[in-house]
Amino acid sequence: HVQLVESGGGLVQSAGSLRLSCVASGRDFSTSVMAWYRQVPGKQRELVATFTRGSNTNYVDSVKGRFTISRDNAKNTVYLQMNSLKPEDTAVYYCNTNPYRSVYWGQGTQVTVSS
Repeated sequence: HVQLVESGGGLVQSAGSLRLSCVASGRDFSTSVMAWYRQVPGKQRELVATFTRGSNTNYVDSVKGRFTISRDNAKNTVYLQMNSLKPEDTAVYYCNTNPYRSVYWGQGTQVTVSS
């Protein structure tokens, strides 16, 4: 049974930081392209950051310079370090492969940034 479990969200003031974690189980994701997504109620899920097989990283323009995606294959874990948070970063954050697989969506972790 494949599971991706996100954690690390919370309530933070504007300009604050959070570090999200995503622990994968049920299969080896070390060769998969992994990504973080986010979703605001009423809007489509948005691709935020990708960690490629070649250890390259890609970010949506709105988070460039503030967010950093990383991974620890030994722990089957993907991280998202979020600095200089803004109220518009408020969303539920999910990890998944890129391209995503619907069966991998977990519960996500809520990030709320107050102004």
